[in-house]
Amino acid sequence: MTTEAAGAVEIRGALARLRRATGLPVAFGGLVEPGRRRMRISELSGASTVALRGLAVTSGFGLGGKVVAQARPCAVTDYSLSRQISHEYDTAVAEEGLRSVLAIPVVVRRRVRGVLYGALRTAQPLGDRTLNAAVEVARDVEQALVVDDEARAVLAAARPQAGPATAAGWEQVREAHAALRALAPRIPDPSLRAELLAACGLLTSGPAAEEAVLAPREVDVLTCVAAGATNAAAAERLGLRPETVKGYLRSAMRKLGAHTRGEAVVAARRAGLLP
Repeated sequence: MTTEAAGAVEIRGALARLRRATGLPVAFGGLVEPGRRRMRISELSGASTVALRGLAVTSGFGLGGKVVAQARPCAVTDYSLSRQISHEYDTAVAEEGLRSVLAIPVVVRRRVRGVLYGALRTAQPLGDRTLNAAVEVARDVEQALVVDDEARAVLAAARPQAGPATAAGWEQVREAHAALRALAPRIPDPSLRAELLAACGLLTSGPAAEEAVLAPREVDVLTCVAAGATNAAAAERLGLRPETVKGYLRSAMRKLGAHTRGEAVVAARRAGLLP
C-alpha cells in the first residue's frame, strides 16, 4: 500500500471517530497532494450526496484552504454567509446542505498533510468542546502518519543492507532489525505491518524458525537487548512495562537454554532468529 493510500485509510477511519466524538452528523476530509498546496476531499462519512467527493481545495481558498494555509483549526457558523473565508466552494457545500462547518489540519513535522471536516446542516455555533474533540481525532491521525512514515523509512533503509560482509554492515542490519521490530506492532495498516515483519525475516538467516521457537514479543525484547538496550529502554521503545519486558526476557532465555542476556542473544542468532 502506498503512502497516499495508507493516509486515505487513516482519514476514513478518523471520520467515523470524529462523528462519534463530536456528535456532528457529517464528516469528510482528505490529504494534501504531494508537492502541491492543494488538498482533495476523498473520504465522506454521513454525507447524503457526492457533491464534495473529489473536490480539490486550494491553499488559502474556502474553509479547508484557509486551514491548509494557516495550519490551525477554523470553524464557521454559517458557511455561505461567513466573512472569514472565500466562497469558491459554496455550490458543493450548499448541495450537501451544510451550514456550520469546522476544519482541522493534520500536521506532521510542521507540514499540513490533510484536513478533517465536521459539519451540521443547521447554522449554530460549534463550541470549544466540539472543536477540542475534533482536534484530538486529528492528533491520532498525525501519530499514525508519523509511525507510517518511520516504518517506510526504516524499511527502505533496511532493504539494501541485507547480507553485508563487514562488521559495520552487520551492525546496520541489527539496528534496522531492531527498529522494524519496534515499529511493527504500532502499524495500523496490516499490509505494511506484514511487509515490515517480512523484512525482519530477510534480515535473519532463519525467518521461518521465529514463530516455532519464540513468541513475537520475545523476539522484540531480545532484539532490543541485542542492540544494547536496558529493560527500561526496551520497555519504552516497545510500549511495554519494564516488568513485562523482564517476563518476556525470562521466557526467551528459558526456551533458548540461556542463563544470561548475552547467552540468549548468542543462542537466538545461532537459531537464525536475530541478525
